[in-house]
Amino acid sequence: MDVKSAFPNGFIEEEVYVRQPPGFESARFPDRVYKLRKALYGLKQAPRAWYARLKSFLLKSGFVMGSVDKTLFLLSRGGDTLIVQIYVDDIIFGGSSHALMSSFAEQMSREFEMNLMGELQFFLGL
Repeated sequence: MDVKSAFPNGFIEEEVYVRQPPGFESARFPDRVYKLRKALYGLKQAPRAWYARLKSFLLKSGFVMGSVDKTLFLLSRGGDTLIVQIYVDDIIFGGSSHALMSSFAEQMSREFEMNLMGELQFFLGL
């Protein structure tokens, strides 16, 4: 799956101000700046803010973060296991139960705008 506009889903902790973007300058207040409430692409805090939001969501959903790879998450329900691997805004997942995988896809789609890409054919050029 692919998260659409992932970085704006992240919340930034510190105060960040930006200049008015070209074409959106205020004629009345040309010297004012905007205070950001959410992360934007190009902002150095954006990847960290997005990962923090996604990690928090997964942990609240019952996942356990991998001890070596902090982008690997595991969920065990009964005798079934779901494995989720994160790479920025791309998520690959698999599990021992089709119902568990479908539930995960639905849960993610409710929280974030997603594209389900289908069965994995290649990842990162492999």
